[in-house]
Amino acid sequence: MHIETGVVQGAKLLLSVGTALTAGGLMLRYCWEFLVQHGLNTLLGRTIFTSVLVFSFFEILPSSPVGVSEIHLILGSTLFLLFGLVPTALGLAIGLLAQGALLAPWDLPQYGMNVTTLLLPLFLVSAVAERVIPRQTTYQDLSYGQVLQLSLVYQGGIVSWVAFWAFYGQGFGAENMLQVLSFGGAYLSVIVLEPLIDLGLLAVVKILPGLHNSSLFSKRLFQPA
Repeated sequence: MHIETGVVQGAKLLLSVGTALTAGGLMLRYCWEFLVQHGLNTLLGRTIFTSVLVFSFFEILPSSPVGVSEIHLILGSTLFLLFGLVPTALGLAIGLLAQGALLAPWDLPQYGMNVTTLLLPLFLVSAVAERVIPRQTTYQDLSYGQVLQLSLVYQGGIVSWVAFWAFYGQGFGAENMLQVLSFGGAYLSVIVLEPLIDLGLLAVVKILPGLHNSSLFSKRLFQPA
């Protein structure tokens, strides 16, 4: 989902600053709620862990440039289920920034677009989870259908934002539309794979009762809402 260099240029980059600030404002609001409920130590511990994971995903897991962006296995819905909304959002933002600053400085001008593309679909996943997952159901007991819905929302949101940035920056010419379609089509592989990974990890968590009292993981993994 990294927007390629040059897709959006010049004054048009200002819009990405605005969308990133909007995403950051929402994140700060959710951070405050998390701090009140869980405390600073829990927030720091989970955020460090998710940031390291996100950085590792970008650098270790397979990725491939396709069309206007790259196919990455980001595992956003996976992190959401395991660690909760706020640590996942912070981990995505920090991990993406660290990857750009340390290893890919040419991506930094696109940071606003990329962080928007990662965070706003995540916030939508949180809202959808409240609607499609009954309050008495723990995350470790989710079905494939429920996990698939979350993955569809997250990955569909990423594809939608990538398409928006591509059309905003390069217009609706035939070549650009083909590039966007090729990216969206290739991203179907992630939508299929991520729910299987989610279910596998949730099964592992379920058979390790020692994790139930760990502050590292979301309480919703083991307890109803």
